[in-house]
Amino acid sequence: MKSAIGHGVIVWTLFFVICMSLGYPTLNRYDPRSIPGLSDSNGYYALVTGADDQAGDESHRVLVPYLAKPVYWMAKGHLNTWNPVFFALLVVNSFFISTTAFMLVSVSRRIAGNDSAALVSGLLYLSSFAVANLNLSGYVDSAVNCMMMAVVWTMLAERWWLLPLWGVLGAIAKETFVPLAAVLVFGWWLTAFRRGARRLSQLAWLGAMVTLGFVALTLLMSRGSSPYSPLSFAASRWAESGSGHFYLSGLYRCLVAREFLFTFAWLLPLGLWRLGRMPRTWVIGSASAALAALAMGAYDDALGNAARAVFSALGPLLSLSASLLLLETSTRGISRSERSER
Repeated sequence: MKSAIGHGVIVWTLFFVICMSLGYPTLNRYDPRSIPGLSDSNGYYALVTGADDQAGDESHRVLVPYLAKPVYWMAKGHLNTWNPVFFALLVVNSFFISTTAFMLVSVSRRIAGNDSAALVSGLLYLSSFAVANLNLSGYVDSAVNCMMMAVVWTMLAERWWLLPLWGVLGAIAKETFVPLAAVLVFGWWLTAFRRGARRLSQLAWLGAMVTLGFVALTLLMSRGSSPYSPLSFAASRWAESGSGHFYLSGLYRCLVAREFLFTFAWLLPLGLWRLGRMPRTWVIGSASAALAALAMGAYDDALGNAARAVFSALGPLLSLSASLLLLETSTRGISRSERSER
């Protein structure tokens, strides 16, 4: 038991240090606020420093910035040339991403029964373009990824009663978590093909997750001098995106955006080959959530921003599938080499 805990601490710490290394450029090499594709970081920066009234549309995405506040207070004035706000955001984002990768390793070990495949799945996840260039660049999607992975772990472990907790935490991280998680869980629930009272109780936990998430969002959005609601927020985003553009063209722009191509250029081709080895419930649930993310991206004309939501849904699943393919290919290559030597 002690050795297992010690091993877990070592793996999580390794992942955390890797994340801090991947996100290092935000500390003094570039300012995410000055990059057009990372403009939301202005709002998160304001939330960390306490200027909530300057956060704009990001004012309700409080989980990561508020956790970063105490890190910022302690680091301010002690980091030389490093930006203390982005250091604080990097610490919190690294915590969530390393926890996501750690949960993925745990889930992978359970599914694949192979420690090597499990560890490689976590490392492949950390190697994704989305992790270094989006999740660790002063954004808040790291918490969404973590809560989505927590949802997967919860359902694999048959602990559906934890879903409301993830619903609240995910909602205060970012509003897109609520529909993505709802679609993932509902797709999982439909695919399980179970009957009886337990199936109804699972549906009730899904309803509780969505309800509590929506309530948490409503409470956050109703505070301040300019209150709004989740529905009015969605309507305003639609108006900003052009409110009438053809949705298929919006979908096309999401799929051909550089962020989307770089994120899935290797992950999707490698990950598709071993999806048959994955639990069908996870595959259907994640695929449904990814389609929902693309639908929201087309609705909002989100361009490359859609890649982050799709990665939240599919990233862990494809990372495990790709790791199985790579290890099986490597094993076959070693076997052929040994036979030829004989």
